[in-house]
Amino acid sequence: MNRKAIEESLNAQLLLNKESKVLVVGLGKTGFSVAKFLNQQSIPFAVIDSRDKPPLNDALLADYPDTPVFTGGFDEAAFNVATHLIVSPGVSLQEVSIQKALLVGAKLVSDIDLFACSTDKPIVAITGSNGKSTVTTMLGAMGNASGVKTAIGGNLGTPALDLLNEDVELYVIELSSFQLERVSVLKAQVATVLNVTEDHLDRHDGIKGYAKEKQKIFSGHGSMVLNEDDSIVKAMEDLGRKTAFFTVNKKKGFHLQNYEGENWLMDNDQSLMRQQELPLEGLHNVANALAALALGSAVGLNVEAMCHALRKFKGLSHRMQRIAKIKGVTWVNDSKATNIGACVAALQGSQNKVVLIAGGDAKGADMKELIPAIKEKSKCVVLMGKDACLIDDAINGCVPTYKVGTVQQAVQLAATLASDGDSVLLSPACASIDQYKNYKDRGDKFTVAVMEQVA
Repeated sequence: MNRKAIEESLNAQLLLNKESKVLVVGLGKTGFSVAKFLNQQSIPFAVIDSRDKPPLNDALLADYPDTPVFTGGFDEAAFNVATHLIVSPGVSLQEVSIQKALLVGAKLVSDIDLFACSTDKPIVAITGSNGKSTVTTMLGAMGNASGVKTAIGGNLGTPALDLLNEDVELYVIELSSFQLERVSVLKAQVATVLNVTEDHLDRHDGIKGYAKEKQKIFSGHGSMVLNEDDSIVKAMEDLGRKTAFFTVNKKKGFHLQNYEGENWLMDNDQSLMRQQELPLEGLHNVANALAALALGSAVGLNVEAMCHALRKFKGLSHRMQRIAKIKGVTWVNDSKATNIGACVAALQGSQNKVVLIAGGDAKGADMKELIPAIKEKSKCVVLMGKDACLIDDAINGCVPTYKVGTVQQAVQLAATLASDGDSVLLSPACASIDQYKNYKDRGDKFTVAVMEQVA
């Protein structure tokens, strides 16, 4: 779309134009991408952040020195004059200043709204409690392998607005529940909710409220891709829309099927590739591959190219990443498992008995939901972090538990507990922010501690 077309689209869909007074709330990667976009469109804006020194404050002042910037709190005077609020996903919409501004007529807009209004190229939108980054990356590789110039981003890596480019032929956007709760314009050609398990209940009104935010990804009239094995997701089906299903438990849609002693990834009656050709551990990654195949098929990607991309796909760091095999023990980094569903999927997908390392900030989730998978797969659990005792109480002695202070101590202890043929799995079921910068920092420290065993 040319600049004039973008201006007209923004004005028509978001009532946003050069007369607007936009307040960008939050100066992280998303906020900075919004500032850059608004500047390109000559739309006046100011920026506010509750932190004294936001991470991109200096970069903003260097690039846009005339921009009003408010830091160290949410000054209500800045909110009082705003016609539009663009609130970064990391900022709760329940902030008093935000709620007051919305009550008196300010319009809530998101970076995803701006993005959707600024392109006429097909968009694939992906969300879910678990697997969305893997599926997004898989689909990006499939698109490029098919000869379709594909850009991926959103919640994963590059902010959506920074992806905009006339050369791009397909956008694959990962969206979190925090992004979806503030989206009003999304015209995805195909969208999916991969799964819904308890996560971020401290920011959403229980599991129903969380699922409701996820379902917003289906706003519009595009095709739907749904998980047949997830009852919450399956209930989102709209009988008036074109829908594809993926499943590892049934023979329907994109599914897993045994033929002459081998498991095959299938599209109804069409065999696509052998499961053993997929270079990823765990049944949940088979589900991710089936979801990516369903999404790619919905936008017309070449089947052979998609399967070729899957055969070469090595997975993402901190997501069921095999670190080493030491004295017969396999060490796996799944630090990205920041909720119960991801931990359960990791345990269920393990071929070996597991020494599980878990713990951190449970974010209000009911840790008793871990018990069936722990009973089935774990020989013991090493617990760390703020909610170690909470998880220990939930496990209630179904397997032996041990408490440590750090992930390095967890590795040292796990090495004494694991036997030849076991796996040690860091799959915390919790956020990392109680002890670490993020899940990557936690996973990196785990990896270093593991490799020190062979140093």
